[in-house]
Amino acid sequence: MQAEYLSAATAMEEALPDVLMRIVSELHDVAYLMERIEPQLAAIHGEGAGDANERMMVLQGIDLAVQKTRGLAEFIDTITGSIPESWVVDVTTALNLVKLADMQKALSNGLRHGHSQPLGKAAGDFEFF
Repeated sequence: MQAEYLSAATAMEEALPDVLMRIVSELHDVAYLMERIEPQLAAIHGEGAGDANERMMVLQGIDLAVQKTRGLAEFIDTITGSIPESWVVDVTTALNLVKLADMQKALSNGLRHGHSQPLGKAAGDFEFF
């Protein structure tokens, strides 16, 4: 029965473990990008002690966000190992909700190698909201 279902799967139906591993990769990318911000913010000098305290709180918040992002990635990575490859999901609706074209492409593409973002290149267009 499952073999029949898998053979009838549409192009947007994919094995759940594969989809989750692409999400894990995206979360690691997000954590890496946040970490790249920290040294730049630490180098900014304010005018008073109040600015230094606020800057430290912001840096601690970024560090916490990095830790949470990596923690979520590791959690998803770990539970993905116990999900059978035969479980498939239709990602069409979810992909339509993703507004960043590069992320949408990375999540919809069956093959993932390295970072989804060109981390070594200059920043281009972005979506503010």
